[in-house]
Amino acid sequence: MGSPGLSNRNNGQQQRLGITEPISLGGPTEYDVIKTRELEKYLQDAGLYENQEEAVSREEVLGRLDQIVKIWVKTISRAKGLNDQLVQEANAKIFTFGSYRLGVHGPGADIDTLCVAPRHVSREEDFFGELHRMLSEMPEVTELHPVPDAHVPVMGFKFNGVSIDLLYARLSLWVIPEDLDISQESILQNADEQTVRSLNGCRVTDQILRLVPNIQNFRTTLRCMRFWAKRRGVYSNVSGFLGGINWALLVARICQLFPNALPNMLVSRFFRVYTQWRWPNPVLLCAIEEGSLGLQVWDPRRYPKDRFHLMPIITPAYPCMNSSYNVSSSTLRIMTEEFQRGNEICEAMEANNANWDALFEPYPFFEAYKNYLQIDVSAENADDLRKWKGWVESRLRHLTLKIERHTYGMLQCHPHPGDFSDKSKPFHCSYFMGLQRKQGVPVNEGEQFDIRHTVEEFKHSVNMYTLWKPGMAIQVSHVKRRSIPNFVFPGGIRPSRPTKATWDSKRSSELRDSGHGQAEKSQEGQAVALREADERKRKRAEDSIDNLRTSKSFASLPPSSGDVHDDSRNPVSIASSCSMKCDESEVNSVNEKPDLKSLTGSPSRHGETNGSASIQQVNHMLTGTNTCNSKEAENLAIEKIISGPYDTHQALPEEPDELEDDVEYRNQFKNLGGNINKSNLDSSHSELAVVGEPVITEKETSCSNHLFPNESLEELEPAELTAPFISSTAAPLPQRKPLIRLNFTSLGKAADKSS
Repeated sequence: MGSPGLSNRNNGQQQRLGITEPISLGGPTEYDVIKTRELEKYLQDAGLYENQEEAVSREEVLGRLDQIVKIWVKTISRAKGLNDQLVQEANAKIFTFGSYRLGVHGPGADIDTLCVAPRHVSREEDFFGELHRMLSEMPEVTELHPVPDAHVPVMGFKFNGVSIDLLYARLSLWVIPEDLDISQESILQNADEQTVRSLNGCRVTDQILRLVPNIQNFRTTLRCMRFWAKRRGVYSNVSGFLGGINWALLVARICQLFPNALPNMLVSRFFRVYTQWRWPNPVLLCAIEEGSLGLQVWDPRRYPKDRFHLMPIITPAYPCMNSSYNVSSSTLRIMTEEFQRGNEICEAMEANNANWDALFEPYPFFEAYKNYLQIDVSAENADDLRKWKGWVESRLRHLTLKIERHTYGMLQCHPHPGDFSDKSKPFHCSYFMGLQRKQGVPVNEGEQFDIRHTVEEFKHSVNMYTLWKPGMAIQVSHVKRRSIPNFVFPGGIRPSRPTKATWDSKRSSELRDSGHGQAEKSQEGQAVALREADERKRKRAEDSIDNLRTSKSFASLPPSSGDVHDDSRNPVSIASSCSMKCDESEVNSVNEKPDLKSLTGSPSRHGETNGSASIQQVNHMLTGTNTCNSKEAENLAIEKIISGPYDTHQALPEEPDELEDDVEYRNQFKNLGGNINKSNLDSSHSELAVVGEPVITEKETSCSNHLFPNESLEELEPAELTAPFISSTAAPLPQRKPLIRLNFTSLGKAADKSS
């Protein structure tokens, strides 16, 4: 199936999609054709495609649902006294988005749907009232679960066995036409926040499909990357990794950069590009437009919260926003390592030294670490467990953030994106986090991380759940690798040491055989050099921000050139996209709105040529060449895109616990001044002083209200909420005492004692 991007031609030329020129316009080789067929067969054999019967069933369900909402809106219109003509014209429509709309859904997947209705049909009384009642009386509807208080209100249910997530958008129109185009900006006119959020999924999905050059190649590549991410344990937005929309945006950008490539090449280039990407430079499919409705868009210059985002992946539909705000430093590190691994395997495949099996090897989570946190969640019945489990899962990333911040990043967390159930315990499930000391940091004898206070803070915040019921409990404990419960393994049987060599085990063996002691020494030297370079860049960024603080104005932003130019590994604030020096001849008032188009383009800096022009020069080298120099030229083009003269924001060193409110649980906190169920708090006994690699000593602690003296949950220090360059003087950040205990016992003795 072709994309509109390919059919639209201007003077015989293919229309350019994206904010830069493509890296390569080269078409597929015979090797690409063969490997793409292998990949498609691999995905087919993996069961990623639904059969024809299920596809027909989904279409029938969507058709039936569309009929139901049309009957519903006419019923509401008649009940509210509208005349016969308006009742006759009353209409509602069902739209799809997410994986189903993108065409990458698998068997049994949910269908994300949106119901659009006219202005006189309310969300609370009519959608969650009358429509809910109608659905509850239908025998084909089961597991009906409304969540009206969510950040994006949703009604979940199964219709003839097909899982549906139904959102609602109330437009300002009196009549909803059958040919309604929700991609138009005017559709958001006078819409409330919940409607804007609900419409966003459909608008973003449709825009992605418009911005890729070949939809079929995009779909196959996205299926591959989604499958890979799930196998490697990095597919979960709620856990701090990336969700479906994030992976779709990343793949779409690669399709723009290699518009004529087949999925085999697109997968390879995905890893090559994002291995080199210099976060927090944003990934953009199109220019960020301010729009005419005054809705907030992602802009770290104006909104301090946006500066905390470590891996910005910006949605292409107005209002543009960061879709990956949940990513933490730990999860970013894990994904970066996985990108590097994928790149190595793809290069090995090109040399005929690896295959698709190596790329899709499952991540051995319970073999990767020596120490884990186990979070046990329980309730009195299945419905309570589903609600309680969803709430706890939405807060787990905050435990990761707290541990990172309270140990100054020295203790790294790796959350497992799924949960595990112990069948011997009814209404119970467990989550796990791998723990390790930051790599490359010297280990002091007897050094100990004390995270008991951190864990109690986390449990205290979790127990603020407004829908809490007796029986809902959470317990956090430390387990060693050898003590991981058997129920996490397939069939409840702990596997013996793997007999089949994996890609990772082969790589480890090769390092040992080649004398990896020298390699480690070299890597340590490189790590030191990188840290020194990063420190110098950080200081330059801080100096630049200091200059902006003391200045009464900041540099004006030039008009867009239509191209993105990403800067250094640790980029600085985008207050000026051409230079961090505030030229007195190019200043605007601080109160003036900066030009958002500068996010996607700027003049050259320090005498460099325009990045887009450079890419065109590189394309000349890439097209028509089949030598080893083509890879070097391609890497040069990638470097131009990810490190051109584009100064983006500097992610601040400390992240707030509340980066964003979670989709389903925005308003589900209790006021800390209210009653807290003491038995629930006291039931979670742990533990937790982390030693050495780390090792966690088990000691019972209790949670008390003195953790929050100001009676406000996760309250940030005022300085953390202040824009770095808005005020003329910088407010000092309060220094916390690190939660690190030191003793003089040997690391081995400390480990033995705690175990």
